[in-house]
Amino acid sequence: MRQLTKKFVSFMKKEDGPTAVEYAVMLALIVVVCIAAITTLGQSASKTFSSVNTGITGTGGT
Repeated sequence: MRQLTKKFVSFMKKEDGPTAVEYAVMLALIVVVCIAAITTLGQSASKTFSSVNTGITGTGGT
């Protein structure tokens, strides 16, 4: 158990490679881009469905 603790502490002290903060920033940017893309695509799809609905109901439907 002591050896595992030493390895963990050694791993946490290393400064090479990306840190957790950098990963968090990258994740936040990815989430923002995904939300923007989904919002844009959702609005476009909504307009398309509305247009189709208007076309269907406007042609003598029930």
